Amino acid sequence: MKIIVLMLLAAILPCLSGARSPSPEPSPPALPLASAPLRVRLADLGTALSNEGFKMRDRLWSGRVEAGQPQRLAVNLFRGNHYWFCAAVGLADGKAKLTVFAPDGRAVETVDHQDPGLAAAGLTAETTGQYFLQIETAGGPAADFCLLYLFK
Repeated sequence: MKIIVLMLLAAILPCLSGARSPSPEPSPPALPLASAPLRVRLADLGTALSNEGFKMRDRLWSGRVEAGQPQRLAVNLFRGNHYWFCAAVGLADGKAKLTVFAPDGRAVETVDHQDPGLAAAGLTAETTGQYFLQIETAGGPAADFCLLYLFK
């Protein structure tokens, strides 16, 4: 259990270190890292999957996603390993969709999980190679997102 807590802390701490040194002149508003509530919801889902034997990757990815402009992340997966990709989005309606594409470009069949503000996709890699994960929203304004993946 201590290892799981340490892995969670190691995954969340890089997102928390977004502090900047003070500047003598005002700086323009910057896009912040994913908010703490997003990271907490994501960590809760990751912990539940960790209890099933999955191990979290050592970092979180965060950014902003707009309707009609999906964000993509390249990940290297190994044949036969089981993976869960989890995302938390900061939208009032919480409609997000994760799609995984195989190295040959076709969409991979996944086991999907949806909760308000959360989306998850589970799969077993058919081949070793570079896969692409796409996160998109169903509509509405731009929203922050935070993403992690687990493997077994």
